[in-house]
This record gives sequence, C-alpha cells and structure tokens, in this order.
Amino acid sequence: MKIIDSHQHFWDRTTPWFNWPTPDLTAIYRDFQPADLAPILSENGVVATVLVQAAPALEETRHLLDLAARESFVAGVVGWVDFSIPSLAADQIDDLARNPLFKGVRPMLQAIDAADWILNDSFSPVFDALLRNGLAFDALVQPRHLGVLLEMAERWPSVRIVIDHAAKPQIASAGFTDWCAGIEMLARKTNIWCKLSGLLTELPASSHADDCFLVINHLISNFSTERLIWGSDWPVVNLAASYSDWLSLSRSRLSALPPGVQNDIFYRNAITVYRLIIEENNP
Repeated sequence: MKIIDSHQHFWDRTTPWFNWPTPDLTAIYRDFQPADLAPILSENGVVATVLVQAAPALEETRHLLDLAARESFVAGVVGWVDFSIPSLAADQIDDLARNPLFKGVRPMLQAIDAADWILNDSFSPVFDALLRNGLAFDALVQPRHLGVLLEMAERWPSVRIVIDHAAKPQIASAGFTDWCAGIEMLARKTNIWCKLSGLLTELPASSHADDCFLVINHLISNFSTERLIWGSDWPVVNLAASYSDWLSLSRSRLSALPPGVQNDIFYRNAITVYRLIIEENNP
C-alpha cells in the first residue's frame, strides 16, 4: 500500500526566521533537511509528503517552495501568510498560488491568545483568496478552538479546513471529555477534515498504545475514514517515537479496516484535500 505523509517539516537553525524548536527540546534541536527524511520515506514505503511551515514567516514559505521544487517526494507545501493585513495576505496567497506546489495556509492559531481570533470579519479577503485559488486551510489548534472551528466552517462552508494533530487532545486531563464532544460536533455538523498525526507527543510519558488507540477510535467513529488523513509530524514525532514506530502503531490500529479504507487514510484523502498531483496515484 502506498503512503502519503500529509504533515512533515524541515528547518535550518541558521535561517533568519528560525525560532522553534528551542534548545531544551534536545531530540529535535538540530537541522532537519530533505537528505535526513528521504531514506526514512524509502524504508517505510512513503511515496510523497506535504511540507508544512514551522515559522510565522513568508520568507520560510518561499524557501519551502524552493525545497519542494528540488525534492521529488514533496508533493505540496502548506505555508504562512501575514493575516495582520488581510488585503496583503490575500495578495500573498494569490502570488504564492502561482506555484502549483503551494497547497494551503496555516496561521498557527495555537500561539494566539484569543481563541476566536480567526473569526475576525476583516479576514474575508483572505478566505476569498483561498477559495479562488482552490487552497486548503490548516488549523493548528487546541481543544479550546473546536467551537471556533465550527463557526468558521459555518461562515466559510466551501473552504477545505484541515485540523492538524486532531486538535491536540490531552487524554490525561479533565478536558478530554470536552475534546471528545467537540470532535463529535465538528464531524457531524461540518465537512472539516482531520489529520491522524501528532498524537504521541501529546500523550503523557506513562501512556501506552491503548491510550493512543482511544483517540484514534474516536476519530474514526466520528469523522469516518473519508475525512481522516495520516501524517507523521516528522521530525517533531522524534520527541516521543521514531517515524517508523508511529507508522507501525497507526497501521496496527487501522489494519482491521478494509484495504480500500486504509488506502483512503494513508493515501487518497491527502490527494483529495490538498489537490496533489502524484505521478503514479494508483493504489
């Protein structure tokens, strides 16, 4: 079965926009470049990736597009634009969209104090630009944003919204029940997509596979397999496990599903939501 990794990063600590990870995150505080990822993809049967921004900088997005043009395994880039001036952000989207590898934007909502920031009416030109260019919106959010995403989806029903890392559920916290209810609400009332990614780094150190399966089961039950997309969150995943470990755990849980359904989650759904062009896209 072919696999598309819908969520991975590169960074270089010498670039002017680098501001994360910080030195205390020793497992990932080094440069991660295409040459580091390519053999991992080959070993695990991953045929393509979606490269996602890691810094709130337009310069980084342009750099990632340059990398994508040189690396055959990168099928698309989700970048960053400056929402602080909506008309400028719309122009930036129009400009970036001239590159066919540009597939969406991610404004890093988790770092903004106001949970409802994205509902600012002045952002209409930005969403209009996403729609006319056929681009996706990646929502890097926490459970506190789930109600906001519902309102966002109701305002902009034609925008393809993708929740990164399942909104980072905290399985050991009292708020886990609220996350479960929020996910159920979004899945039932909207056409939002959700990435099966970034889960291991959100679990407490004492957790085990059953805890992760609890989250995955809830996602499958609610979003169905037509709106779930597998991603590695490499190299951030290295904080908790290896790329291969996360892929193996995912396969273990999804192995009970019909092969065609597994193919949707691991491969076809990423093509659909990001409108990827894959040279050989037959399963």
